[in-house]
Amino acid sequence: MNAMSADTPPIRNYHDSMQYRRFGKTEREISVITLGGMRYLHGWEQPRDEVPTDMLEQAVNVTRLALDAGVNHIETAYGYGKSEHCYGKVLNEELQIPRDSYHLMTKGGAQTADDIKRMVDEQLAALQTDHIDLYGWHGINTAEIQQSACASGGPVEELLKLKEQGVIGSVGFSTHGPVDVICRAVETGLFDFVNLHYYYFFQRNWPAVALAAARDMGVFIISPNDKGGQLFNPSAKLSALTAPWTPIQWNARFCLNRPEIHTLSFGMSEPEHVTEMQGVTPVSVPMTHDEQAVQQQLDAQVLCDPISAYEGHELMPDPSGINIPEVLRFRRMWKCYDMHDFGVYRYNMLQEKGHWFPGVFATPEAVAKVDTSRVPAGIHLKALLSETHQAFFKPKESKE
Repeated sequence: MNAMSADTPPIRNYHDSMQYRRFGKTEREISVITLGGMRYLHGWEQPRDEVPTDMLEQAVNVTRLALDAGVNHIETAYGYGKSEHCYGKVLNEELQIPRDSYHLMTKGGAQTADDIKRMVDEQLAALQTDHIDLYGWHGINTAEIQQSACASGGPVEELLKLKEQGVIGSVGFSTHGPVDVICRAVETGLFDFVNLHYYYFFQRNWPAVALAAARDMGVFIISPNDKGGQLFNPSAKLSALTAPWTPIQWNARFCLNRPEIHTLSFGMSEPEHVTEMQGVTPVSVPMTHDEQAVQQQLDAQVLCDPISAYEGHELMPDPSGINIPEVLRFRRMWKCYDMHDFGVYRYNMLQEKGHWFPGVFATPEAVAKVDTSRVPAGIHLKALLSETHQAFFKPKESKE
């Protein structure tokens, strides 16, 4: 293991086709594309410390290609199954990459100080390193979780102690929560960076991005290609609208056109994913004329949506328990961009993911409870929700 202190930013890995940005107050200059660690073969199988040969070969190949293309930021998490053990082997045993040539981020959501300390020790062993450059408390998704994690004597305080000891370089947090919860976490002043959702088809978190940037925090966009619209499976209509870029490339450029955003994750698992990633850069700030033309085409499509002038996020929470903003977003992707499969994929995750993706299905019983008192005249919200449920809901097959 390399004994370099975690608070010393590594030398950035220059590459002509990659761009790098200062990751806020962490002072690390990281590639605008991050190599994520969720998508490898067998990644979610148990036991977590056994890495099958085909998974290892896949990760070795993709990691080598990504690093050769100038990526210098690798992101994983305790909650990503075998991912940490896989990267430990790939980086240290297979490729033997110098530890000071890449930035390593991992995450963990243990609930107590003692548990987070034990988790970090386990992660260090899995990753085969003695320090973690960027550590995110994983899953500040509700106000209650934020208060508990950030409380005196809690897990975030323990992470900050590990930062003082040089075991961790910078402490941040990741979130799937609503924008008000994200902003409250930012305002605690405890964190150096934030991992959050923001992309063309989900711009609701922009106030949190702007607030984090104003506080000089690193801003990392998570899951732009999957939860950002399953853009690796685009409709013909969407592909035509974003040309000459693929939808993945367009969305990445849209995010990176904003200097407040420093990097975004690509869950690359195949060589062609690295090739597509290389088509993202160079990115200019502000948008070029051609990029503006694509956005105008995309923006024009929402005119087919009767709720296009109404974001709907002020409807949450609702007595029905329906995640109204997300259900309406899935409907918009379907009606305006022909992204029906994405709606089916995400809608049927409701009621399975807890605080990571809250909300119940828009069943007739739930729709009957919707509060329409704040809905503008002329918008038949209940009918829209019911139509979306009928289009997307897939009953679970019986295991009997």
